[in-house]
Amino acid sequence: MLYVGIDLGTSAVKLLLMDGAGKIQKIVSKEYPIYFPHPGWSEQRPEDWYEQTMAGLAELFEGCDKSQVAGISFGGQMHGLVILDDQDQVIRPALLWNDGRTYEECDYLNNVIGREKLSEYTANISFTGFTAPKILWVKNKEPENFARIAKIMLPKDYIAYRLSGVHCTDVSDASGMLVFDVKNRCWSKEMLEICGVREEQMAKIFESYEAVGDILPEIAEQLGIPKTVKIVAGAGDNAAAAVGTGTVGDGMCNISLGTSGTIFISSKNFGVDKFNALHAFAHADGHYHLMGCMLSAASCNKWWMDDIIGTDDYAGQQAAIEKLGENHVYFLPYLMGERSPHNNPNARATFIGMTMDTTRADMTQAVLEGVAFALRDSLEVARALGIHIERTKICGGGAKSPLWKKIIANVLNLKVDVIESEEGPALGGAMLAAVACGEYASVEDAAAKLVHIIDTVEPDPALVEKYEARYAQFKEIYPACKPVFDVITANGK
Repeated sequence: MLYVGIDLGTSAVKLLLMDGAGKIQKIVSKEYPIYFPHPGWSEQRPEDWYEQTMAGLAELFEGCDKSQVAGISFGGQMHGLVILDDQDQVIRPALLWNDGRTYEECDYLNNVIGREKLSEYTANISFTGFTAPKILWVKNKEPENFARIAKIMLPKDYIAYRLSGVHCTDVSDASGMLVFDVKNRCWSKEMLEICGVREEQMAKIFESYEAVGDILPEIAEQLGIPKTVKIVAGAGDNAAAAVGTGTVGDGMCNISLGTSGTIFISSKNFGVDKFNALHAFAHADGHYHLMGCMLSAASCNKWWMDDIIGTDDYAGQQAAIEKLGENHVYFLPYLMGERSPHNNPNARATFIGMTMDTTRADMTQAVLEGVAFALRDSLEVARALGIHIERTKICGGGAKSPLWKKIIANVLNLKVDVIESEEGPALGGAMLAAVACGEYASVEDAAAKLVHIIDTVEPDPALVEKYEARYAQFKEIYPACKPVFDVITANGK
């Protein structure tokens, strides 16, 4: 049988066709615009998502045996607000995950309602990107639109609705809304009341690997596929990507070195750190996960190479780095502020420790090490909760650097596994569809059979010891600089 994974990204939708043995048959990508009506605002038209998804599906199925298509599932950009009226028409463009207009609403939630209450209700605190402050923004700034809301949805769930006719969401994506009781996997009545919405306005909740229904007959006919094709709930992009890398079950870890960086830890038990430094979300495997998200990871190296040094020879610059664990230069990788674990938009990138004998290679090394140290900051929060991690998968553009993988293995003292196929949320979505259709007994079963490790970078005990001392010094820099960051950010406004 054939299974489709749809990754609804910020710039494009990526569609992947996989057979039951996990072989990828075809991949299609379709772009759509993003709108910035005001500085710091970020919107898209849900209708554009649907039109390009349908065009992508038609292209994906060209030349294949359409009778074998059994299930369609999703990964997708999280946190976006899609609102529908009582005729299921989109009321206004969707507010995206990277939309920053809700700082007043976030301040209200965190400091008036209070972080402790938010954590009690949802296991998380408010960030500008989350959905609850967006709901409050519409309530406060567009009351006429707020009064028309019949259904509140997330981006990928709008596509699932258009394909199935079911207003649905899954537990992992719902976890990023700040209106979901993560521990009990249900809507938080307290948060719904705070946002001024009713439970019937929310989508029905499913586990990520559950079918929400069959494809609508008219859609099946349009695409030429069976009317029995299951539409499966899917997952938020990070959880779907975790499925695709086999980061499921208890104590599994994945590090993503993309534009931003994440450390994703799966757990069979629910847990929240006392400072809410990590996101505590429900996972697509039926359990839970913790996630640390740093806003600048591989983008730090890109900035340093492209904008500062002015070269595209990344490997050549890294070849000059000889002595790991002995660098006297440090770099704080906060080019866009920072989320985990500091939650400080005023944080700034900083080089410190330069002397007259500092070289370009020292600075380049400091950038790579600074990202690794910042990832370890989040890992230490998880370790403080009693979570024991021995190894991690790694993915993303930065993971193509052998040197960077070696640095991460030794800074975090983890075995770093490189996987064969890295197709992210689209592959995870296809795997969830296969589970829902009975091809695999569980998400963990699918991951065990379909995800293959092709290389492992082992930490070197001597180098681990050197980096332990360096990390102890790195940890002192942010607290010392924080008051200065607040001053220079205030003066810059």
